[in-house]
Amino acid sequence: ILCGSIPGLVPKQLRFCRNYIEIMPSVAEGVKLGIQECQHQFRGRRWNCTTIDDSLAIFGPVLDKATRESAFVHAIASAGVAFAVTRSCAEGTSTICGCDSHHKGPPGDGWKWGGCSEDADFGVLVSREFADARENRPDARSAMNRHNNEAGRTTILDHMHLKCKCHGLSGSCEVKTCWWAQPDFRAIGDFLKDKYDSASEMVVEKHRESRGWVETLRAKYALFKPPTERDLVYYENSPNFCEPNPETGSFGTRDRTCNVTSHGIDGCDLLCCGRGHNTRTERRKEKCHCIFHWCCYVSCQECVRVYDVHTCK
Repeated sequence: ILCGSIPGLVPKQLRFCRNYIEIMPSVAEGVKLGIQECQHQFRGRRWNCTTIDDSLAIFGPVLDKATRESAFVHAIASAGVAFAVTRSCAEGTSTICGCDSHHKGPPGDGWKWGGCSEDADFGVLVSREFADARENRPDARSAMNRHNNEAGRTTILDHMHLKCKCHGLSGSCEVKTCWWAQPDFRAIGDFLKDKYDSASEMVVEKHRESRGWVETLRAKYALFKPPTERDLVYYENSPNFCEPNPETGSFGTRDRTCNVTSHGIDGCDLLCCGRGHNTRTERRKEKCHCIFHWCCYVSCQECVRVYDVHTCK
């Protein structure tokens, strides 16, 4: 990796890249993982986490606003970096990190520490140093991004769990070897998607300090429970994403596939914003009537099935 050839890095990120060059592939993999998870979580929404290939801002103008979409993207990307770095360290791909040697808690009866406990604290530290490097301004947007970045990383730490493997004759499990492991990243995505749905709306407050004006965030509604460090926060309303709008980055929902039987946001009524939908039939070749032969292969026939495909007008 040539750090100087990576577009969009601020000076602090450039220094980080040069100092820790061997973990940068994991950082890049983490960002990619976050984008893929975002697209999975929003696949049935009006905004489906679309990326733009020929732009430095890969989501276009969507992230210019301090919306709950921006909050989710920052959280899932920061979590992705922490997750990927932690996983690569446990796999031994880097010389500057490895397994977590600080075992948490005394071993229980019939089990012992073993394997390679994943060092999520190191992954979180890398994510914090890299992702937060561009959030050093005293304004509300930097405060929001830092908060949501940390919420994503905290999710990794909160979901660490013990994994164990049995040892003994005939699988008797006389001794269990256990280690700390991260969850599947899908579990992180599901959790943060729930936090997106319940994100806290904030208002911006200005304070005069010795270094000048500083903006902070305060919960908009005093009657609601204030957000914790694990909640996502935003302070600008989202566009409806129904129609194409180059200023907001909305691609609209025309020609999007919708679910005609669903009453949710992925249903044709809501996803198509009341414009209605078109229906066409598709013929698809699929494997069918598969038979397992002993031993050991499967033979299948090829069937043509007809499907109705519904797309927004």
